[in-house]
Amino acid sequence: MKQTQLSCPNEFSPLKEVILCEPTYMKIQDIINETQRRYHKENIDVDRAVEQHNKFHEILRENNITTHLLSPKNTFPEQVFTRDIGFTVGRTLFISDMKMPVRQGEEIELRNWLSARGMSYIDLVEDETEGGDVLVHGNTVYIGLSDRTTFEAVERIQSYLPDYNVIPLPIHEDILHLDCIFNIISDNEALIYREGLRGDDITRLSSQFDLIDVCREEQFTMGVNVLSIGNKKVISLPINKGVNKELRDRGFEVIEVEFDEIIKSGGSFRCCTLPLLRG
Repeated sequence: MKQTQLSCPNEFSPLKEVILCEPTYMKIQDIINETQRRYHKENIDVDRAVEQHNKFHEILRENNITTHLLSPKNTFPEQVFTRDIGFTVGRTLFISDMKMPVRQGEEIELRNWLSARGMSYIDLVEDETEGGDVLVHGNTVYIGLSDRTTFEAVERIQSYLPDYNVIPLPIHEDILHLDCIFNIISDNEALIYREGLRGDDITRLSSQFDLIDVCREEQFTMGVNVLSIGNKKVISLPINKGVNKELRDRGFEVIEVEFDEIIKSGGSFRCCTLPLLRG
């Protein structure tokens, strides 16, 4: 078995290898965010979710991205969101400590998958954290302080990354993860939904990036949560017309993929990927 290399220096270099999980058992079981609250009664059309995920998977393969699939388990209705169960910073892969009972145990599946391939990792077993709150930009790591990720987790991650500057960003209590309101798409550009962050943090980010504003309506439909696959190419939902136009105007190639069934649970393309290798 070929040994997978680990290297994720940022959020936008060409994506080479990534972990996914098909939404075979996806459903809104315990309401854990405002998006799920809206769609709880109608819930998830699993066949449609699987069809959309398969198309997404196909697009990744067409772009020469190696995909690895975790085995879906019927006890994990949110397992499609592989970004949360782990994250890669540089050459280090961390396994999250999931707070919400509905997601606890997903870490075991990732741990088993990595161990079977002899891949090393750091297990954050003592402090609650989820990968959707973690964004990498060179030697800087931005970590959202959310209901899922604690300041103690930020301190622990910093202790494992002495050569990095780990910056905590408190986010509004109604926001699930940092990548729902902030997403770095190039060395000097980032999508942002300003209402989810504090004013001083927005000022800090604006000194580092040309911030592209996302409106409230498109934030709700996960307009921030695009997936950058390299060379100014991003995967985005067709419903987010404002975001897509702005990106195209800036020279990005926008690949539109229907994902409206999956976003009913509060996550989109970035949420559904755990990158192992970019370069």
